[in-house]
Amino acid sequence: MHMRRKMGSLILALALAAGSVTEALAAASPAQGAYDRAAAFVTGAVPAPEVSSIGGEWAVIGLARGGAARPQGYDAGYLSRAEQTVKEKQGVLHSRKYTEYSRVILALSALGQDARDVGGYDLTMPLGDFDKTVWQGINGPIWALIALDSRNYPVPQNPQAKTQATRQMYVDRILSKQLSDGSWSLSGEGSGDVDVTAMALQALSRYTGQAAVKTGVDRALTWLSGQQQADGGFAAGGAANAESCAQVVVALESLGLPLTDRRFVKNGATALDALLGYQLSDGSFCHVKDGGSNLMATEQGLYALAAVKRAEQGQSGLYVMDDLETNDQADLSAIAFAPGLVALLTAMGASSRGVLLLPRG
Repeated sequence: MHMRRKMGSLILALALAAGSVTEALAAASPAQGAYDRAAAFVTGAVPAPEVSSIGGEWAVIGLARGGAARPQGYDAGYLSRAEQTVKEKQGVLHSRKYTEYSRVILALSALGQDARDVGGYDLTMPLGDFDKTVWQGINGPIWALIALDSRNYPVPQNPQAKTQATRQMYVDRILSKQLSDGSWSLSGEGSGDVDVTAMALQALSRYTGQAAVKTGVDRALTWLSGQQQADGGFAAGGAANAESCAQVVVALESLGLPLTDRRFVKNGATALDALLGYQLSDGSFCHVKDGGSNLMATEQGLYALAAVKRAEQGQSGLYVMDDLETNDQADLSAIAFAPGLVALLTAMGASSRGVLLLPRG
């Protein structure tokens, strides 16, 4: 009990110090200041995240990976609701859209949870079924790879699968759907799509040691560079929008490329500059210029800024979560830490099960 009191006092003192450090970092970086404003908006707009493509996992991921302060019990509440949903659905989040599993796996992993045991169900198991995972189109293998690689989950042996999946099969599937101009589209044909191409790059970012992947990535980057607009932004369906900018930002960060890479600077403006142009005064993002606050755009803007913030602070990528540890020593969900303090607390064992991400380095 005495040790716990001492730990609590130390955490409080370090939290106060962290506040000053965080403010200094935010002042030095437009991205970090923008992230803080977006995070504040999201915690208010999504007070109780649940299993959902909007108002759910992407909010959790953006807040956790950027180290935002969350209300006490925020993360634990999501974990409880997610487990309840999984149990109610008897482990079947969707019979056809397997990106549902990938999205939840990413959120659980971001909170330091093992997605292979959620209410007694292994949420990675469906991704061992190649045919069912790729059924919905290119998004299936893209997000299966990102989810499985997030914490180096092994591809599960799925006894019900007609075709047992492997990582290489998903890599090859993505490459096989690349269009002749280097882009990807949701249907695998027709005109390329900025968002889908950027997501494919995110999935392939860990496999560039393979010659075929490197070639495909280079072709995609050339195509994306050609799609960038004069203000540094990007469009989808003919409309310039925040989400396309966000996906390109995450893709570049995933590949370890600077946002100032000469291929992605137009008239002195980067994809990040364009993305910040969509942020409103309340911290949220609009989908298109002169539009109102849009939660989907805000969540994507938030996690793109989290990726930038992590890169600026020398931390692992947005979806690189295999450096996380958790235990049940303390609930730190309401505190945002600077990287050095995180490392100190981690060394002392002051992490929290499913509440705060504590990188080891």
